[in-house]
Amino acid sequence: MAEVLHSAPKIAQIDGIAAALAKALGDMLIHAKEEHGEIVLGVERERIEDALRLLRDEFEYQQLMEIAGVDYPQREERFEVVYMLLSVTRNHRIMVKCRAAEDTPVPTVTTLWPVAGWLEREVFDMYGVLFAGNTDLRRILTDYGFEGHPQRKDFPLTGYQELRYSEEDKRVVYEPVKLAQDFRSFDFMSPWEGAEYVLPGDEKAEAAPPPPPPPPASTPKTTDKPADTGAGKQANKAAAKKASAGSPAQKKAPAKKPAAPRKKAPAKPKAPAKPKGGAA
Repeated sequence: MAEVLHSAPKIAQIDGIAAALAKALGDMLIHAKEEHGEIVLGVERERIEDALRLLRDEFEYQQLMEIAGVDYPQREERFEVVYMLLSVTRNHRIMVKCRAAEDTPVPTVTTLWPVAGWLEREVFDMYGVLFAGNTDLRRILTDYGFEGHPQRKDFPLTGYQELRYSEEDKRVVYEPVKLAQDFRSFDFMSPWEGAEYVLPGDEKAEAAPPPPPPPPASTPKTTDKPADTGAGKQANKAAAKKASAGSPAQKKAPAKKPAAPRKKAPAKPKAPAKPKGGAA
């Protein structure tokens, strides 16, 4: 079993379940593979309802957890609709995919799970995928009157309309997006794949190669004599005087004078002694 690389709860894989599912789906199956510890089944678009019913009834994948959309603009059928199923009794998950284009509806699975009505509306709102048989296919996340589908790779980041509060009309108004000239050309190439065209300024780097390094010196430069330093006689004399006078630290710190002797305080006079034998 492949190592699980994402943060979802790790679920023990069931031995032989991938082969059993592939055999049961038969001609409805396009491909079956295991990626990141999960079984991924590709199914024919027209047979998606029959395939999911078989997985629910015969293999006990009772719950539809999510329906997600993916956009690949370079493909003829640019969209992928991904159904994520959970088996409560087996504690196991699988992913079922089918492809669709802008004008090829996907059969609804609201006949199997009523919650699919909300999930299909979200995929329709974000990607523009149509679901045949969904009786309430309306936008669910974007605003009223929104144009386009925001999760498509060719949808501009700024959108086509903007809203603001108008002080004149005293209400929120919708207006077309007005961009500066620098932002009118949209590039939908993935930034980490690298551009296939020359970026502005790169042509200058090709036209002006870096200058060659300077040649090494034939003879090394030495200062064997005072004349080689370029300071002159006056500087040499001043340097000799400074050296004889001592370091700057010694000049700044003057020599300490010997401490003067402390003067003793005069002794206090003593009281006269009393005569012996009584008063005088």
